[in-house]
Amino acid sequence: MPRSDVTKRVGSRRSARWPSWRILSGPQSWGRNYPSELGEHHGRTIRYLMGNKYAQLVYNPFLRKAFSYSYQAQVDEFVRLFGKQPSHIDGHHHMHLCANILLSNMIPAHTKLRRNFSFWPGEKSMSNRTYRWLVDRWLARRYRLADYFFDLTQCIEGKKLDRVAALAKSSNVELMTHPTVSAEKAFLMSDEFQVILQHLEIGGYALV
Repeated sequence: MPRSDVTKRVGSRRSARWPSWRILSGPQSWGRNYPSELGEHHGRTIRYLMGNKYAQLVYNPFLRKAFSYSYQAQVDEFVRLFGKQPSHIDGHHHMHLCANILLSNMIPAHTKLRRNFSFWPGEKSMSNRTYRWLVDRWLARRYRLADYFFDLTQCIEGKKLDRVAALAKSSNVELMTHPTVSAEKAFLMSDEFQVILQHLEIGGYALV
């Protein structure tokens, strides 16, 4: 996916990354190299994760092999294409944070990993923020994370980019952007955004 991240003080993504753990990956993503066994495992994980919006929160022991096979197949394909390991792991719709991935410890320790979205008090329910905090605290014990993670559209609509920039002066902050979204592209190319960047150290996941 065409994303850029703004890390420690905001930055553009230049490092090799795993191009999303896609639960909807299929032959169109792999071409002629798409293994039939991978298709079977993908089908099982897709049906499970798409069946209920809370499915990703529940560990399913019967899908342990399917998740493990799908994960490793995509890492191997990344290495085949780019000749090196991904710089960090993130997933489409944050599926890399689903219970079957995290509780199986299939992602090696000390890997750079995308955390949950960060929110200020009042933006989400107390239970929602508490859950995210607990997961991020567990992740921080095993993986390398940015200190905060925000979405550009939410920051623009919520008029909170100034607060995010203030955090980035003393913390590692990742700002997810989608340049294919016209409103985000316009903002990224604006003088306003350039002024913000002038006061921040720009970098990628190498800073995490």
